[in-house]
Amino acid sequence: MSDVKSTKPSSAAELTQDVMHRAARIEDRFHAYREKRARKRGYAVTVVPYPGYGSTEWVRVLSRVLLTRNPRPGSRAARKMQKRSESVRGWRSFVAVPINEVSVTITIDGTQTVVKADRGGVVDVQIPMKLTPGMHTVQIQAEGSEVTESTIHVISPQVSVGLVSDVDDTVMVTALPRPFLAAWNSFVLDEHARVPTPGMAVLLSRLASIQKDMPVVYLSTGAWNVAPTLRRFLGRNLYPKGTLLLTDWGPTHDRMFRSGRAHKETQLRRLASEFPQIKWILVGDDGQHDEAIYSAFEKEHPRSVKAVAIRQLSNGEAVLAGGRKKAEEHIQAGDAPWVYAPDGAGLSAQLTEFNVL
Repeated sequence: MSDVKSTKPSSAAELTQDVMHRAARIEDRFHAYREKRARKRGYAVTVVPYPGYGSTEWVRVLSRVLLTRNPRPGSRAARKMQKRSESVRGWRSFVAVPINEVSVTITIDGTQTVVKADRGGVVDVQIPMKLTPGMHTVQIQAEGSEVTESTIHVISPQVSVGLVSDVDDTVMVTALPRPFLAAWNSFVLDEHARVPTPGMAVLLSRLASIQKDMPVVYLSTGAWNVAPTLRRFLGRNLYPKGTLLLTDWGPTHDRMFRSGRAHKETQLRRLASEFPQIKWILVGDDGQHDEAIYSAFEKEHPRSVKAVAIRQLSNGEAVLAGGRKKAEEHIQAGDAPWVYAPDGAGLSAQLTEFNVL
């Protein structure tokens, strides 16, 4: 009788992992092809800087490296590009060409540090550096690019209160739970047509003024592609300035698609670890996972939460989002007050009652 070597079939998890690895490799090859084609067409390396933050011992620098077409200054093409940049539709930001793993030089107070951008051209690095509290300028330059400048908010050890706010359906009405409207808002709708949530700019401005130089963080599952559009929206609608903590789209080596919920959970834990002395006011909405994320974070870090403010979606939005849970289920997560209202004015009134404002 001949011996037959049996082979154990691959498990579903192994097959899924292989598919994800292939998806990531395909994405890498696609980006490499686009980068090569863009360079042949004369596109120039451009650094898009984002505001960062830090302590007196380190700073977190954020930016993205892209290939863009640079017309001659003063030309008609330059004027047209400037006009487009002031009224960018969402889809344009998703067709930019990122440069993978390019070297980037960061200069702060005369000290240079060379780092590498990630697979999506994103630079997100923590650099050890002693700085005084307040705003500092950071200069960023990639290979062959012009020097761009951004700001770093160095937070004083005496600061004890911070603000973290969601973006979609919290500071702007995007109807994110509705897939088709979400796609329209993200890829098609002009940024000037995006609608700020009533009263939220006033609320966040009041919260940001509780303590001098307190950190403001906008934590979103949105992609880095929309960061420039989002910054203009926040500025135009008088929201307080702050750091954007966004994510990237597409496959990774361990997931087919990046997890927005995991992104928020990771960033909140990081903030709690970086600033253990700060109690955070968490602002979100009840249309996705903000309640569950904030509740779990409060249970894990009860000393890091000062209050939670949840903007209630309309009944139609809530139904399409899969319903909403009762507020009482989340108030029990810890000692911090939880308030619910459909707009900033209602949240502000309740936070005042709890002596948060």
